[in-house]
Order: sequence, then C-alpha cells, then structure tokens
Amino acid sequence: MLAFLIQRVLQAIFVMFVVALISFSLFHYVGDPVLNMLGQEATEADRAALRAQLGLDQPVVVQFWNFIVNAAQFEFGISYRSARPVTDLILERLPATLELAIISAIFAVVMGIVLGIYTALRRRSWLANFIMTASLIGVSLPTFLIGVLLIYIFAVELGILPAFGRGETVRIGNWWSTGLLTASGLRSLILPAITLGLFQLTLIMRLVRAEMLEVLSTDYIKFARARGLSKRVVHLRHALKNTMIPVITIIGLQLGTIIAFAIITETVFQWPGVGALFITAVRFVDVPVMAAYLMMIALVFVVINLVVDLLYYAVDPRLRAQGGGK
Repeated sequence: MLAFLIQRVLQAIFVMFVVALISFSLFHYVGDPVLNMLGQEATEADRAALRAQLGLDQPVVVQFWNFIVNAAQFEFGISYRSARPVTDLILERLPATLELAIISAIFAVVMGIVLGIYTALRRRSWLANFIMTASLIGVSLPTFLIGVLLIYIFAVELGILPAFGRGETVRIGNWWSTGLLTASGLRSLILPAITLGLFQLTLIMRLVRAEMLEVLSTDYIKFARARGLSKRVVHLRHALKNTMIPVITIIGLQLGTIIAFAIITETVFQWPGVGALFITAVRFVDVPVMAAYLMMIALVFVVINLVVDLLYYAVDPRLRAQGGGK
C-alpha cells in the first residue's frame, strides 16, 4: 500500500511540474505583460522599473523556480487587468464554481447509478427503453445548446426559473459565499446544475448499465441465485459491488471534467464563477489569471485521480493481492 501511494504521489508531482512549465510559458509567449499594464505611453524607465518589480529581468530559470515556489504557496502574482492579487480574484469566485460543480456531480452520480441499475434490471420494460432513448439527448447535444433549451423552456416560456445569475447569496466566513441558504439561490442553481451534469449523468448511467449486465451474466451470480438468495441480495450486494469497481474510475474523471468544463455553463448562465473569470482573462490576455486557472484545474484532476486510485486499490482485492505479492 505504501509503495502504491508513493508511486501515485510521484506521478502527481511530475504532472504538476509539467503543467507549471506550460503555465509559466504563457508569460513569455502570450503578449508583453509590461506593455499590457503600462500601455504605449509609458517611458522606458517605467517599463524597466515594472520589469524589475515583476521579476522579469531575472534569468528564465530563476523566474521558473520563483513561479513554482509561489504557486506552491498559491501565489500567482497580480492580475494585469484589475491590478489585484490573482489569488483574491479566484477565491472570490471559487465558491460559485465549487457549489455548481458539487451539486451537478451529486445529481449526475446519484441519478446515473440509480437509472443505470434500473435499466439493467428492467431492460425489457418500456420505461427502461424510454430512458435509454432519452439519454441520447444528453450524449449527443452540446452543453451550451442544452443550456439554451432549458432557459427557453423554463425561464422564457414557463417563467418558473431564472435565466441567469446566482441569485441571493449568504456570506459564510471571510471568503465563502453560498446560494444554498436562500430561495433565489436554490432556484438559480437548478438549470445550470442540470445543464452541467446531464452529459455526465448519461455517461455514468450507460456505463453502470453495461457493467451491471456483464456482471449479472457471470458464473458467481448464477451460483448465488442457485443458492436461493433473494434478488435484492444478489443485485445490490453481489452484482452492484463488482459493478462499481470500474465505474469508480470513470466517476472520478467525470468529477474533474465537471469543474474543468464549467466554463461553458457559467458563460451561458452568466454564473459568476472561476470559469467566467478565465474567459475574461483570455479576452484581455490576463496571463497570471490564465496560468492560475490552469494550475488549479490540474491540481483538481491530480487530487481526484489520486483519491480514485486509492479507492480502486481499496475495493479491488486483486490489486491488494498483487501489492502483497510484491
């Protein structure tokens, strides 16, 4: 177990190093930060002073090392557009993105597993066939189109849900704000959460269904039925447990994807999250914000993959047997 954990941590460190190198490259190949901050009217002395202040007059190796050290402390410099610390900008918008991503993930995982189990156990029923047919919508339609359709139906035509914004929020602590404690915040969260989680839901549902059908046809399930065990015990204790082993990995990757691709949903619904901040940074070539976003998304994927690997190791006895054999 210890060797397995050390191996995964070393892989995670290597991935973060590569992402840090890519993020650092943005500072040298995407515009001139000094020119963007001071404009064309600045004197050469002003530009030299700002370069020294930003550390851009140092060798590239020294700059990269300083970038890694600062990134490890969650310090990404000053935004070129707003002249504020990038960390403060991200912390202001991070609660909105995490709130949307967590609700979307819960919606996708719970509904995906439940519908996947139902369509596998009742695969010949008309409802299961309808669910599988309807799931093609979530797989085939792009996220932004799903969002626009939901806005048109529930906000424009029916007028029962808001079309944009986060609603009223409540401040908790120094930097966390939530809309889960207000009625308008909860109503504003429904459409973006469904839009962001629908693709993941259909993917998880189809995967659970396929794995469940495969497990139900194995010999040990037939043996369990021959022993006279009830359907609930066979399906939920034996079949579902083995079904979830490969599903865990996919679910973990999809959770990271939800956070990474919340950009589209936040843009459609004007959700004040980190994704919308990144879009604005790209528009104005705000390199520190872009680099910080890349590092944050990479860290999310690395942490999720590490947790998934540990969970996979815990639930799959074959990996533990291999580790013990070594």
